[in-house]
Parts: sequence; C-alpha cells; structure tokens
Amino acid sequence: MKLVTVLTLLALPLYCYAGSGCQLLEDVVEKTINPELSTTEYLAALQEFISDEATAKAGEEFKQCFLNQSNETLTNFRKMMVISVFSYVLLNHWTGTSRL
Repeated sequence: MKLVTVLTLLALPLYCYAGSGCQLLEDVVEKTINPELSTTEYLAALQEFISDEATAKAGEEFKQCFLNQSNETLTNFRKMMVISVFSYVLLNHWTGTSRL
C-alpha cells in the first residue's frame, strides 16, 4: 500500500511535466494539506487517479496523516513542496531536459 502511495506521488510530477503544466500537482498538494478538506472530499477530488479499493485506502491513510499534523507543519510542508518543485524545474532547465 505504501508502494502505491509512493508511485502515485512519483507519477504526478511526470504527468505535470508532460506538457500540462504543474497546476495539477499544486492542486493535489493543496488538497492534501488542507485541514478543512475531509478524507471523503479528498478522495472524491482525486477520483480520476483512484483505480481500485487499495488505492482508495492508501489515499485515505495518506490524507489522514496530514489531518493529524499541526498548521505549522502543514505550512512548512507547503514551503518544502514549492522549493522542491522549483529546484526540479531549475535542475532540468540547467541540464537541458526542461520542457519549459
């Protein structure tokens, strides 16, 4: 189940850099760390990525992990995501593999 979560998270940046931009990744991260969004609402928002019951269960557990965090931790996670995506874009730009 953890592998499914990891693979899903790895697939999102690839999906974003395949020409659609990164708004999808930003939306998913924002929904994941939004403490006002319930687990049910979260799963409904990500329904297009959920293919079976095991993935739904992994998504439910993943969201619950973030619901258990403090607002300070969620803010720090948001900042970390911005830094990591920005670093990824810059690295690809400098190495000539960027799609920008």
